[in-house]
Amino acid sequence: MTVDLEQFDHPAWLTAVATGVGYLLILAVMTVVLFVVPWLLFSTL
Repeated sequence: MTVDLEQFDHPAWLTAVATGVGYLLILAVMTVVLFVVPWLLFSTL
């Protein structure tokens, strides 16, 4: 069975992927700011 990748050549797919990557980046930054930074601050005390 062959898959035709032309069906995924649409701006909506790029938008969906970019949205997912954006959410992952925001979650990663929030995790670092809310958990890693306080842990580093309190571990130095």
